[in-house]
Amino acid sequence: MGLITPKSEIGARQYVIGVDEAGRGPLAGPVVAAAVVLGEVVPKGLNDSKKLSAKRRGVLDKEIRESCSWAVAVVDPEDIDRLNIFQATMEAMTRCVADLAAEVGGECSVLIDGNMTPEGRRPAWRWPARAIVGGDGIEPAISAASIIAKEWRDRMMIEAAQEHPHYGWERNKGYGTAEHMEALRLHGPTALHRKSFAPVAQATLI
Repeated sequence: MGLITPKSEIGARQYVIGVDEAGRGPLAGPVVAAAVVLGEVVPKGLNDSKKLSAKRRGVLDKEIRESCSWAVAVVDPEDIDRLNIFQATMEAMTRCVADLAAEVGGECSVLIDGNMTPEGRRPAWRWPARAIVGGDGIEPAISAASIIAKEWRDRMMIEAAQEHPHYGWERNKGYGTAEHMEALRLHGPTALHRKSFAPVAQATLI
């Protein structure tokens, strides 16, 4: 979901794609994965999105999307419940890499934050990949992907909060904060809640 071609073409025929996700842990909302091929001009200050201030992350998100080739994939709560969160994350990574690989048109290898890749786990995965623990703070392409994924998901949750104001999603982004848990107790789950997650499942029994 979402693909923008870089303003300047990337000249090489072999590409390294950095991949990261946002939203594995929340009780509500989608899981989002982003894939990035860095452009000729690499934004300065790339790092793990969690180590950046919201203001700095927003600036870098804009710079990355203007100077790099990127793709985003979103897997919604219904599919998270159907697949489980691990497989949903692998699916989101597969989709965004497929979109970006098709866009750049060359041979691609993939660097993924974490300790597992979709290889052998999702049938559509077909690229050589390496998982790097802490890669979002080490590899610039993964750092860029972590920033895009985080910012994209945050915007989705802020928008969703307007339709579901009780849960504080504009603040907690769907994570199980005390505010969110109390709202679940009082109002029950929405269509954006992950019914397979224990706190949500328990809320339906109250």
